[in-house]
Amino acid sequence: MLQPKKLKHRKWRKGKSLNREITTKGVDLAFGELGLKSLETCYIKDKQIEACIKEIKRILGKKGRMWLRIFPHITRTKKPEGVRMGGGKGDVDHYATLVKPGTILFEVESKDKELAISALKAASYKLPIKTKIVSKNES
Repeated sequence: MLQPKKLKHRKWRKGKSLNREITTKGVDLAFGELGLKSLETCYIKDKQIEACIKEIKRILGKKGRMWLRIFPHITRTKKPEGVRMGGGKGDVDHYATLVKPGTILFEVESKDKELAISALKAASYKLPIKTKIVSKNES
């Protein structure tokens, strides 16, 4: 499971509401030839990222490489079901990352371009947001 090795605080505050602006950081492909770009703002859980990694690696195999451009560093807490209000903040339930429109999520490089596109398309079905596949020359 993807989670940070060391945290300054175990439980963070929720923060501001989701900002819908297009981001300027992490919008260009840095490593691979093809990438998966987000088109919406959303929190993506560590399990969703893990499912995408598994799917890309399953399809690519040893015929290509994959780079992960996002990491779940935000802790999300949850109180058990049936517990009344009060009694402090709940336990850490999972980790997540905030993704804004324009952020590159995954990058892929393969000699077979069709295989790389199919891997990214399969990974996009595992995510709760709309995405698009971009190439190095059009990103």
